[in-house]
Amino acid sequence: MFENILDEEERGQVGIGTLIVFIAMVLVAAIAAGVLINTAGFLQTQAEATGEEASSQVGDRIEVQSAAGVTISNQSVSEVNVTVSKSPGANNIDLEEVTYEAVTNSNVNQAVLNNSDISALTAESSGNNVITDQSDRYIITFDADADFGSDLGGGDRVTLTFTTASGASTVEELRVPDSLVDRSAVSL
Repeated sequence: MFENILDEEERGQVGIGTLIVFIAMVLVAAIAAGVLINTAGFLQTQAEATGEEASSQVGDRIEVQSAAGVTISNQSVSEVNVTVSKSPGANNIDLEEVTYEAVTNSNVNQAVLNNSDISALTAESSGNNVITDQSDRYIITFDADADFGSDLGGGDRVTLTFTTASGASTVEELRVPDSLVDRSAVSL
């Protein structure tokens, strides 16, 4: 079964061939391991970025604290103030990068919040209109005729959707009371 190899040259060639095959296998394994490590690192980085982005889309929301119709003339609301803050756990929200969509029975309007329509209520504003703290409150003023298509009469509804720069949305439905007689302001 086993032969005795008497020729020393043949014996060395078998050992060198085995060594070459072994080295080739080690090199192939090292290259494959390098590719796997690079791919795993890339996938980990991509997964972290996706997780952070998804978290922002869910968490970086605006919360509507209250809404009021403050200018009432001819039995219609012509100006609406919406008080907003950021949701718990949200990052800083720049209100000048927030888009809104106002849907009424007869009109749809989409726009970015305008600096002149934003005012700080309880926040220390340096003119940048960024909600940085959970206790910060800002008032967003809407001109009903310009932003909703017409003044709001008794019983009218407006659905406001605020979308932050990260993609988080908040939907708020405002309802005007049926009667506006002898009122200078109403809660919506």
